[in-house]
Amino acid sequence: MPDGSTPDTTIGIIGFGAFGQLIAHHIRPHFRLCAYDAAPDLEPIAEGLGVALTNLAAAARCRVVVLATPVSHLQEIIDAVAPHIRPGALVLDVGSVKLGPAGIMTRGLPEHADIVATHPLFGPQSARDGIAGLKIAVCPIRGRGGLRLAAFLRRRLRLNVIMTTPEDHDREAATVQGLTHLIAKVLVQMEPLPRRMTTKSFDRLLEAVDMVRHDAPEVFQAIERANPYASGVRKRFFELAAALDAELAERAR
Repeated sequence: MPDGSTPDTTIGIIGFGAFGQLIAHHIRPHFRLCAYDAAPDLEPIAEGLGVALTNLAAAARCRVVVLATPVSHLQEIIDAVAPHIRPGALVLDVGSVKLGPAGIMTRGLPEHADIVATHPLFGPQSARDGIAGLKIAVCPIRGRGGLRLAAFLRRRLRLNVIMTTPEDHDREAATVQGLTHLIAKVLVQMEPLPRRMTTKSFDRLLEAVDMVRHDAPEVFQAIERANPYASGVRKRFFELAAALDAELAERAR
């Protein structure tokens, strides 16, 4: 991705759901945009964002291709777009896990494409007041596109760019995201929760729950199942919780 506004560059967004639309909203001042999504009735949203809806092949032929699809569908998307990727193109994903997607992209995309695995550490809820200062993980996989992308994200979008590897990303995300979404899932199932006589710390906890409660189910599944380190974090969390419960029960006797 060029570092700066280049009117001759069209970015193809494959997957025009909530996150694809968020991407479009923030990069439309810098590039022409087109998008592909099989879902119906997206024309009014696309028009409002200045995005041209197109077919999959056309989106895949863009100079920069953003894969904003669920991690569970990435393999089939890569199989479909690979024949259309142009030489020198930059292809990046925005999923919540990185080891699996990095491998899928490396194996499935042609050698003439640069590959970057990214993870914006925010979503539509946490970005509702803007994205400046928010964090994004960038994992260069192949080519020099990762460095150009990182420069653009820092200078133009004012994001806090964290350069890392897919393995290091997944190790940390297994705790950071894995526990956040796990606890939120449990608290949602405990609703209705108190909203009147609350402490500041409980209010913050509710804010965290509200930030992720409307995430697509595929996000939770990717975080908890597609991350190879998530099961170990969950196991330790539940073991410690069970030990604490046993300790409290013992003291109550």
